[in-house]
Amino acid sequence: MSENDGGNETGDQTGGALSLPARAARSAVLAAVFTCAACGLVYELALVALGSYLVGNSVTQASIVLSVMVFAMGVGSLLAKPLQGRPVVAFAVIEGALALVGGLSVLVLYAAFAWLDLYVPALVVVAFAVGALVGAEIPLLMTLLQRIRRQDAGSAVADLFAADYVGALVGGLAFPFVLLPLFGHIKGALLVGAVNAVAGIAVVLWLFRRQVRRAARTGLWAGMAGVLAVLGATYALADGFEVSARQALYRDPIALATRTPYQEIVVTRRVALSGRPDLRLFLNGDLQFSSVDEYRYHESLVHPVLAGPRDRVLVLGGGDGLALREVLRYRDVREATLVELDPEMIRLARTHREIAGLNRHAFDDPRVRVVAADAFSWLRSASGRYDAVVVDMPDPDDVATAKLYSLEFYGMVKRLLAPGGRMVVQAGSPYFAPKSFRSIEKTVRAAGLEVVPYHVDVPSFGDWGYVLAAAGRTPALTLPADVPDLRFLDAEVLRASTAFGRDLRHRDVEINTLVHPRLVDYENEEWKDA
Repeated sequence: MSENDGGNETGDQTGGALSLPARAARSAVLAAVFTCAACGLVYELALVALGSYLVGNSVTQASIVLSVMVFAMGVGSLLAKPLQGRPVVAFAVIEGALALVGGLSVLVLYAAFAWLDLYVPALVVVAFAVGALVGAEIPLLMTLLQRIRRQDAGSAVADLFAADYVGALVGGLAFPFVLLPLFGHIKGALLVGAVNAVAGIAVVLWLFRRQVRRAARTGLWAGMAGVLAVLGATYALADGFEVSARQALYRDPIALATRTPYQEIVVTRRVALSGRPDLRLFLNGDLQFSSVDEYRYHESLVHPVLAGPRDRVLVLGGGDGLALREVLRYRDVREATLVELDPEMIRLARTHREIAGLNRHAFDDPRVRVVAADAFSWLRSASGRYDAVVVDMPDPDDVATAKLYSLEFYGMVKRLLAPGGRMVVQAGSPYFAPKSFRSIEKTVRAAGLEVVPYHVDVPSFGDWGYVLAAAGRTPALTLPADVPDLRFLDAEVLRASTAFGRDLRHRDVEINTLVHPRLVDYENEEWKDA
């Protein structure tokens, strides 16, 4: 295109009309490729992580995002073909749009989930838009590289993809280890959008500024400033937005909210008309306890398993300390080891006035040993024997938690059981999730343990079930002879807890293993309409 053609770019020049020597210019474009690739992967990971947190089932969320984005990248590459005649302007416009869409993506999806109940359709639209814009980058960048210095296609592709893949590596590592812990989902995406705008627009416009007409150049610089202004203003308002959106997800006022490398912890508090406070703990949006009735859950979980030997007790999960509280009510428990993934949950249970009051400052008991580790990994190298094991894990709604209900997991627990030792597992609701409940029961049995399933009513949860297990013989479901004074559980309630209605009896289900996590399918199928 010549100077008189009336277009936005002044010609398809090679080497000339650049702001730097050819070698330096080429390095600058490859640096832009590197940065844009890093930003693109961060957008992708942010969508997957947000979906896993809000909806659960990380495999499904990753599949939706990756498949839609890869398809859209192909579409974007095709749509970019007519733009290769004006690659500088086209690339700058695309990067501005990508910075805006990618930077705002998490905020838009959070709003769609919190207020509109349109998360999945919004996710597909956003993933497609980001993917199409990312896909359009490569043909245009290839054209820009050839403008600097023509080279054979193989060498140009090798250089471009090398920079692209290394950038993706950096973006992939930066998201979980830097952006998410330091800035969170929303601010992290906005920050990356700003970097994307500067790297994608400013570098190219500065490098090829002599090849772009003044009016177009001015418009593009103004556009970049507008994108940065929108992202900056949104960043300034992000905290307020997040508070409002998060509150929309919870019935009661939020008293505390924090995001750790492992999960989001939310504590809500309200006072009923009767004056009784109701403190609730949520992990990634799932209710863990209500102070009004948590004693029903924890008494039913802990005391039956302690009817046997209990010199050394192991608690897997239960970072709130409430199961530990019940264990420590027996003075002949010599040692209680608690393995909890999230150190922040342990810190909160120790220091939060109301939670520490509920667990009766269990972590201050000298008999307690706390291990901050993934229970599955810890079991692989654990030694010693335990008389009683309490497995109090979050519900298995994704593969990360489903492994804590797997055949392999229970096999490792069995290895640690002392002679006559017993294990109890919280197994979800036999009413709302009967397949999940029976799959857990069947999986424990498949690990070589004899089992007794039972269930009680916990108003905050509904009908809730447990599996008591022992090696060699069926464990007796009884209370210890020296059981302390309990608020809910007694021998009569425990006897009745083994009775299941006809609609809750055995289901044709599969066991849950690491390579075949059927429990995730059961959980998501059964709880979606609960």
